[in-house]
Amino acid sequence: MKDVLKAIADRSSTRAYTEEKLTEEELEILINAGLQAPTAANKQEIHFTVIKGDHPVLKEIQDELEKERKANGHNFYYEAPVVFILSGDSSFHWSGVDAGIAAQNLALAAEGLGLGSLIIGCIRNVMTGEKMAYFNQALQIPEGYVYEIAVAVGHKAAEKIPHLYSAVKNVTCL
Repeated sequence: MKDVLKAIADRSSTRAYTEEKLTEEELEILINAGLQAPTAANKQEIHFTVIKGDHPVLKEIQDELEKERKANGHNFYYEAPVVFILSGDSSFHWSGVDAGIAAQNLALAAEGLGLGSLIIGCIRNVMTGEKMAYFNQALQIPEGYVYEIAVAVGHKAAEKIPHLYSAVKNVTCL
C-alpha cells in the first residue's frame, strides 16, 4: 500500500481499465475507506451502492445520458468493473460535501491499492431529473436520499503521468 502523500500526488483520473475484476478484499478495503470518511456532525449519512460493471442499470444511465447529449461520445464509467454510487440524506445540508470527501477517500484508497479511479459528476442531471425515482429504486438508494456523486474503480489499462499543479497561483496565505 502506498504512502498517503504519494497516493495523493500520483492519483489522476483513469479512463481506461483492464477487464480484470476487483477481488473481494479490494472491494472491502475500498468500502471501508469510503465509510471511514469524516462527515459533518459525525452524521455518517452517506449511503454506498456498489455496482458491478456489467449490471444493466449502468447501461440505462448511459442511455439517459446520451438522450441528454451529455455523453460526449464516451461511456460515463469507461467500462470500469465497479462503480460506487454515493447518495446522501436530502434533508441534511452537508451531504454533498460529505459524499465528496468519501469519494476522495475511495479514489485515494484505489490509488493506494494500485487501482485507477474516476470521480463522476456528469450523471447528476440523469440521477436527479425526471427519472430520479426510477434510478433510486433500481440502485436501492434509501428513501429520502438523493444521488450525490459516483466513483468508477478498476485496474488501470496503462499508467498515466499525473498533472502538475502550480500551487503558487491557487493559494493565498494571509
